[in-house]
Amino acid sequence: MRRSSSAVLWAAFLAAHLLVAWLGWVLPSQPMGDVHLVYEPWSKDALGGGEIVGVTETWVYPQLALVPMLLAQGVASLLAPIAGAGSYLIAWALLVTVADLVGFAALLGARGSATRRRAAWFWIGAIVLLGPIGMYRIDAITVPIAVVGGVWLLTRPAVASALFTIGAWIKIWPAALVLAGVALLRARWRMVASAAVVTAAVVVLLVSLGGAPHLLGFLTEQTGRGLQIEPAVATPFLWMAVFGAARIFYSTEILTFQIKAPGADVVAALMTPLMVVVVLGIAALAVWRLRSGVEPLRLLPPTALALVTALIVCNKVGSPQFHTWLLAPTIIWFLYDRGRATLPAVLVLVSCALTQLIYPITYDGLLAAQPLPVLLITVRNAVVVAIGVVSIRAMLRTPAPVTNPARVPSAAA
Repeated sequence: MRRSSSAVLWAAFLAAHLLVAWLGWVLPSQPMGDVHLVYEPWSKDALGGGEIVGVTETWVYPQLALVPMLLAQGVASLLAPIAGAGSYLIAWALLVTVADLVGFAALLGARGSATRRRAAWFWIGAIVLLGPIGMYRIDAITVPIAVVGGVWLLTRPAVASALFTIGAWIKIWPAALVLAGVALLRARWRMVASAAVVTAAVVVLLVSLGGAPHLLGFLTEQTGRGLQIEPAVATPFLWMAVFGAARIFYSTEILTFQIKAPGADVVAALMTPLMVVVVLGIAALAVWRLRSGVEPLRLLPPTALALVTALIVCNKVGSPQFHTWLLAPTIIWFLYDRGRATLPAVLVLVSCALTQLIYPITYDGLLAAQPLPVLLITVRNAVVVAIGVVSIRAMLRTPAPVTNPARVPSAAA
């Protein structure tokens, strides 16, 4: 019975990827635009002797983000005789699918317990509901890395920390998972050492390649951004745009749609300091609850999800692909505290569905400040805030240790 249910899961997982890959080609607003408009040129330049983003010039992404782009270029060169101009897009979809398959195999494990199968069904549902934006962005590569790290967090904490750190050098958000583990787990010093080793290796490699001047460019590049249209804090300005009191414009420098309105620049400038304060506050709350004697393994999942949600809610960018970040901490919640995972999982699925309705389905209307898409993004942003509230409430309500703590890790078996 278990073997047949695992076969159904694998079939559904592959079908979900095929569906989403196809949707990327047929839905409006070109959800795979970044892949062939920026990822492909970046990788071609790097392999062709041109500029190497993050090394010879400042880049908006952490430097390891170039690695999957280069891998996709290698696959695309093999597909080019068959696929022609679309070879890079197909190669990218294949790369994401293979990475997800590795993560899915780690999640199910050899036995495929009921807990793991439930988490697997959640992942499948999230992939379909989020749609092509969850596949055709660099963020997609970080999801399976974080899932594998979450699976190994108890049994191989140093390896998990290394994986999270590698993910953070692709897109910053997995650093929140390192922070959650360091704050709550006994293996914190092994996790810190592992993260430090990975970071040192990346830094040494980049410096040896001549990239020292651009080492932290992915942080400094963010300071010049204005207020993008998608984040929660932009919602009031979008309603101002509906009534003609604000304007949506395209920034050719940052390649994003931003808001021009009285106060928008001030709000954008305040968001990064606010994010730091909120993240540190959540980490402090986790440590306080831990010292109050609560069960750390049950405190970890809501802490991880709260931290990741804070990176989205307190963000002046708020791109739709950020919602892939919610998947791994929710899967971790299933693994280590299945009984309380249902509500946050449902909220995450709702946010995924609303995100696809916004981008790409009604995105053109959003750019025109039409009421319906603005209402959709308002509801979506409220749902994301609710995810953060539910996570923090779960942190506050995490119970005292069970009678036999040795039984707790069995949820991840």
